[in-house]
Amino acid sequence: MGLLLLGLLLLPCVSGLPFYNGFYYSNGRNPGNGHGQGLFNGVKLVVEMPEETLFTHRGANVTLPCHYHYEPALFTPRPVRIKWWKLSENGAPEQDVLVAIGLRHRSFGDYQGRVHLRQDKEGEVSLEIRDLRLEDYGRYRCEVIDGLEDESGLVELELRGVVFPYQPPQGRYQLNFHEAQQACEEQDAVVASFEQLFRAWEEGLDWCNAGWLQDASVQYPITLPRQPCGGLGLAPGVRSYGPRHRRLHRYDVFCFAAALKGQVYYLEHPEKLTLTEAREACREDGTQIAKVGQLFAAWKFHGLDHCNAGWLADGSARYPVAHPRPNCGSPEPGVRSFGFPDPQSRSYGVYCYRQR
Repeated sequence: MGLLLLGLLLLPCVSGLPFYNGFYYSNGRNPGNGHGQGLFNGVKLVVEMPEETLFTHRGANVTLPCHYHYEPALFTPRPVRIKWWKLSENGAPEQDVLVAIGLRHRSFGDYQGRVHLRQDKEGEVSLEIRDLRLEDYGRYRCEVIDGLEDESGLVELELRGVVFPYQPPQGRYQLNFHEAQQACEEQDAVVASFEQLFRAWEEGLDWCNAGWLQDASVQYPITLPRQPCGGLGLAPGVRSYGPRHRRLHRYDVFCFAAALKGQVYYLEHPEKLTLTEAREACREDGTQIAKVGQLFAAWKFHGLDHCNAGWLADGSARYPVAHPRPNCGSPEPGVRSFGFPDPQSRSYGVYCYRQR
């Protein structure tokens, strides 16, 4: 015991750093974007990640960069453990994506078979994700673990898409949060995040009805202040009701649809159709009736422009206008809506969706 105590007393002192179990540790970590770094035994572990948001599209393959190194550099490589996970956006548990030790790795959940650890260069532990899905967007953390020391950084992945307000056939303010999630999924979309809604507002989205967002808050974007939408005295912006009860409170919802791999088109048909006939007409054409999110994505990213209203899968009738013109609705580009007509009405055509 005396020899151990003497050995500890003779160890060199590193000012300002706590000592434990033979290692000196830094007093904190950098949890944000960019790099994290830690100090142990006089060697600093640094994790580097891009600070800018990465933009891509649904169905693409993407690499989330992550590199680490030591300062000063080590001549002998050290075994490290790598962990990637996706941060929660709405109170749900964080999602494990991949863990790796050396060449061995394991992926989890919906990421199984779609993720791979890229280690082409020394210190590279980037995450490759294949066939991106709508729910893959968000913030990812890369953690490098060396013994008792670990450092990490964040990278944000964003899909190119379009935000649209949605209400069901029952009318305005009928959805609790869980029903709102289901409503967006049924339209080939997900509930939008605040960042996505804010970006849509910057691009001109103006909507007076309040809707759920991914964090279970309720908000709405206003570019032109007016009396029924918060009053004339308020500046343009995204109005917020704050967090609402996920089960008891009911509103509309803002959905986010990513860019399509397929094609939406107006089916040229000799006569107008009922909703049932519209579904059948698309099937006979080798496709399926389009969903609301698909129509918005085709309008936004493929420039779909058609003046004829057509049935969609939810029973609504809409048409997309990329180039406003007389006798084609309002002077602004957008997707026009006729609401939810009588399904037996023969006043509309149909928009179909063909997968690629």
